[in-house]
Amino acid sequence: MFTDRTEGGRQLAEVLESRGVEADIVLAIPRGGLPVGRAVADALDLPLDVVVARKLGAPGNPELAVGAVGADGATWINDDLVASLGVTEGYLDDERERQAEAAREKAARYRGDRPPLDLRGKTALVVDDGIATGATTLACVRTTYAAGADRVIVAAPVAPPDSVEMLEREADDVICVETPAYFGAVGRFYREFGQVPDEEAVQYLDRERGR
Repeated sequence: MFTDRTEGGRQLAEVLESRGVEADIVLAIPRGGLPVGRAVADALDLPLDVVVARKLGAPGNPELAVGAVGADGATWINDDLVASLGVTEGYLDDERERQAEAAREKAARYRGDRPPLDLRGKTALVVDDGIATGATTLACVRTTYAAGADRVIVAAPVAPPDSVEMLEREADDVICVETPAYFGAVGRFYREFGQVPDEEAVQYLDRERGR
């Protein structure tokens, strides 16, 4: 159990340090990943940026993810779920385009006039406050590789074992403080887990300007 996202980030940083993880950049998944990413970046003395992806909602049920897409269009599709729901290719194409544009707008809103960090040849830590299905995280991993990162390590305070296993097939490593067999939802592992307002999320990145 973590007190809040910042404390979760500090514990995550301790695990990363204890395992001798070396990285060049921390990429937080907004909004909840930003306080965690800020704590990790500060503890490891690394620059912080964002990597943004959006889930692809099922027809008539936008909260059910049939996949995810990054701001650059990098996509992951849950083929089994798509087949069982009878989701059409046309629907997926439209949803992918719509959500990729939303991801680009979100990234621009957080960065403001600051350009994205150069990932070419770097080792990037992709950080979130927790991983549930892993769909959005996977799209972020693919986006990070597509931007030129040499290695991608996923890091989060908490994630279920099956999601960790899935992400290990895509990323170079997956590191978590806790991997409980019974998961439920990310929020149950935090005493304080309110939504992170956009204004607060931007402040975590604004602190990067002073580095």
